[in-house]
Amino acid sequence: MKLNVPKETEIIARTLSKKGFQAYLVGGCVRDLVLDKDPKDWDIATDATPEQIQELFEDSVYENEFGTVGVKTDSEDPALKVLEVTTFRKEGGYSDKRHPDEVKFAKTIEEDLTRRDFTINAMALDLVKAGELVDPHKGQDDLDSKLVRTVGRPDERFGEDALRLMRAVRFAVELEFEVEENTAGAVAKLSDSLKDIAMERAQDELKKIIMSDGAARGVQMLEDLGLLKHIIPELREGIGCEQNLHHIYTVWEHNLRALDYAVSKGYSLEIRLAAMLHDVGKPKTKRGEGKNSTFYGHEVVGARITKSIMNRLRFSGDVADNVVHLVRYHLFYYNVGEVSEAGVRRFLARVGPENIDDLIKIREADRIGSGVPKAKPYKIRHLLFMIDKVKRDPISPKMLKVSGDDIIKILGTAPGPRVGWILSALMDEVLEEPKKNTKKGLGIRIEELGKMSDEELQELGKQGKEKIDEAEKGVEGDIKKKHGV
Repeated sequence: MKLNVPKETEIIARTLSKKGFQAYLVGGCVRDLVLDKDPKDWDIATDATPEQIQELFEDSVYENEFGTVGVKTDSEDPALKVLEVTTFRKEGGYSDKRHPDEVKFAKTIEEDLTRRDFTINAMALDLVKAGELVDPHKGQDDLDSKLVRTVGRPDERFGEDALRLMRAVRFAVELEFEVEENTAGAVAKLSDSLKDIAMERAQDELKKIIMSDGAARGVQMLEDLGLLKHIIPELREGIGCEQNLHHIYTVWEHNLRALDYAVSKGYSLEIRLAAMLHDVGKPKTKRGEGKNSTFYGHEVVGARITKSIMNRLRFSGDVADNVVHLVRYHLFYYNVGEVSEAGVRRFLARVGPENIDDLIKIREADRIGSGVPKAKPYKIRHLLFMIDKVKRDPISPKMLKVSGDDIIKILGTAPGPRVGWILSALMDEVLEEPKKNTKKGLGIRIEELGKMSDEELQELGKQGKEKIDEAEKGVEGDIKKKHGV
């Protein structure tokens, strides 16, 4: 096989070979080369011990117990700055279903390949012998047949590391393969062992599935093989949950179709997760059956459920907050001629102008997932026009021409709740009429508000904080009831 490998790997191989050691490319990079794809990582296996590797490569690090030495290179490519060179090894049992109880160094590449997870990852390319393929487990045949199959007995491989149950699905969707029959049977049989895996590891595999082109298929496979109940059981509640006359798909089907649309557009992880979870609250809020069933408040319930999911899977705070926010506000309503500029300003103040583009993307996914032909109808395009029209208007206290310090100075008062109530009242009035946002005008209004009692101010401030967009309290309320959402 003709090799097209980075010079950095060739330099390492030549250095090892000159000292009489073997050098092989192993793992995913070999699989990708056989498939004529660009590898993301480059891993080298050798019969040299970690100590011998370090002697040959002074600029290297060895900080683990698994025989892997990080050899630093001069490459500008992040994937090649540090190449992992690992001693051939064979492993003992896996009592914790993750780490080998004992690591022993092996003498041959064939021994090393026997410990690997799937046949398509258990091939090696001899860097010394001009790319000779070592394939003792017929991984190339499985690549040709588009199958994900374990090396040896599936129950043994999955018993060593239960995360391999998810990895089987991930490789199937990333490569557009199928999971081989016996391997799939073992995944289903051993699916409950996934509960022993740290959520951080499960999250990492889930992200890779969601970011693949076959994400929706991957989630369906996780369900079919009994894995989803240990990852996102809440999503399963949508299976068989029929909707009303405005939907032709079950909640489960709708969520997966929305995810598929987000994938087709190349959207980010957060958009894909929100698209998949946007209606996760519907089964909990469903009332009635048939075409007149309703799902009042499902976006609020869905946001709470999504927060629980994101926390359980140990997603970062920023990612979790963004996904929860998108689920919470995905059901915004807008109809041309029914919502005023003030309503649009309140909408922006509520959801944050920085989130508008992402909310529109979720709305697109929601619509296409419902089976409608257009992702962005005229009313959405008109909303974007209105947003552009009012986006320079004040929509947050930071945009007011006065601050809390100004209130304290004008009224000669001390910091306290009264300042907050006054700011809230000013913000509410400016949202309604942006022309009022002048330092002089607000100064006069501050003096007027300062004469009110605590009770009057508190009530006024409360009204300012709790006042909801006209679209939600009037028109939208009617529309939500009409459509059962």
